[in-house]
Amino acid sequence: MNITLNTQPVSGGDLIIPVVQTDTLADQLSSLAPKLGLAESVLQRDFKADAKETLVLYSPEGTKTYLLGLGADPKEMDWLRTFRKLFFEQKSKLPEQLGIDLTAVDGSLIEAVVLGVRGGGYDLKLYQTDKPDGPVFFSETGALTLYVTTEQEVVAQEALTRAEAIAQTQRQMLDLMNAPANYKNPETLAEWAAASGEQYEYDVTVLDYAELEKQGLGALLSVSQGSDEPPVLIIAEYKPEGIDDLMTVGLVGKGVTFDTGGISIKTSNNMHLMKSDMGGAAAVLGTLEVAAKLQLPIHLVGIVPSTENSIDGRSTKPGDVITSYIGKTIEIIDTDAEGRVILADGLGYMVRNFQPDVLIDLATLTGSVIATLGYHAAGMFTQNDTLAEDLTKAANQTGEQLWRLPLWDDYREDIKSDVADVKNFSGKPIAGAISAAKFLEVFTEKHPAWAHLDIAGMAFADTEFGSQKNATGFGIRLLIAYLRALIANNR
Repeated sequence: MNITLNTQPVSGGDLIIPVVQTDTLADQLSSLAPKLGLAESVLQRDFKADAKETLVLYSPEGTKTYLLGLGADPKEMDWLRTFRKLFFEQKSKLPEQLGIDLTAVDGSLIEAVVLGVRGGGYDLKLYQTDKPDGPVFFSETGALTLYVTTEQEVVAQEALTRAEAIAQTQRQMLDLMNAPANYKNPETLAEWAAASGEQYEYDVTVLDYAELEKQGLGALLSVSQGSDEPPVLIIAEYKPEGIDDLMTVGLVGKGVTFDTGGISIKTSNNMHLMKSDMGGAAAVLGTLEVAAKLQLPIHLVGIVPSTENSIDGRSTKPGDVITSYIGKTIEIIDTDAEGRVILADGLGYMVRNFQPDVLIDLATLTGSVIATLGYHAAGMFTQNDTLAEDLTKAANQTGEQLWRLPLWDDYREDIKSDVADVKNFSGKPIAGAISAAKFLEVFTEKHPAWAHLDIAGMAFADTEFGSQKNATGFGIRLLIAYLRALIANNR
């Protein structure tokens, strides 16, 4: 499906008109009524512009007009979700060609609109063999025209370009996250990264098992011991040529492609969802690709330690002591607290080899953060107030919400080990997300601008795409918004 902008007056054909529920709603509907061939009283009676409300009107010529309600004071995420719901639910009924009247919409919101439209075409039925032909609108011959004013055109074109770059990458990340373990392993992520780097011209290096042993990434290796699938460390580096004095931002993402819990095995109820335990990796890999597509003027390094956490006679056992990349020893109390263990090597490798100005890690790390924040926000941990403020601004803009939680030294006792430098689990039924963050802090080597994002409740969630939890692509839009603001503020 091709999307184009048009600054000419809205022409015939099927059309979507988004309507915000404002104090001037009655006036808006009064001006629309004659264009739609309706009495003003009928339109005001039947359409209130409530959030996600849709009124479909038919003309004598057979064309359709969709009035789409956005509710009162809609934010960027509201626009995205409203359009995604409409296009997902109506996709089999949509014509080959369709228009959206955005002439009364802020041009910056066009990114959200396009992402919603593209998202509405997502198909979760990745492995079904009896799928019908896809909707004609989302086929190669489908066409969407976005009607904008000449004053909107420049901003709208930038937003469209950005949205298309994000949407295509995000779809691939959804497919990877939704793929089961027999279709996805650490090598799968490495192959994706290598192919992306080649296509969009950024460097990708993959450390295999032998190289991990040689360089001493003992924490990552310890988690992989119970699996037949060898671990990898993916290092992706994007650095545009010809630009001096670039800031370096390091991103580290947890890439556990399946998590049984190891010896500390999980219950069977939701273990099938543990194919999602590479949500941090998806955010990091996706952000690297989008940054390269958009040619952002920033030096970006992404590191993904990737492994399965499986179980057999070779598995790391509770009580074992392992040695991390930076030399710190870790007592393994709970083998199901494996994400922080592999991140220890990812963070250590980043700090020792790239010395980034800003360091951010993302991980589907703890159930504790879900108990704290539910499925509405990710937990953010940082000692740096400026970084916290900048990430919060980006989160508020995109709607991928963050909530800052404490990282006080009072919690250091929770990771104190009797036999090693630190232990990977406090053993307490409280403050689990905080003690996990304190553990990770050790391996940042006191980096002054580090933030940890625990995205366990946000990377896999209930959506319109399926009856079970599925991937959301959380983090890519957030990080791109953060990077764009960082670039703007440092020019």
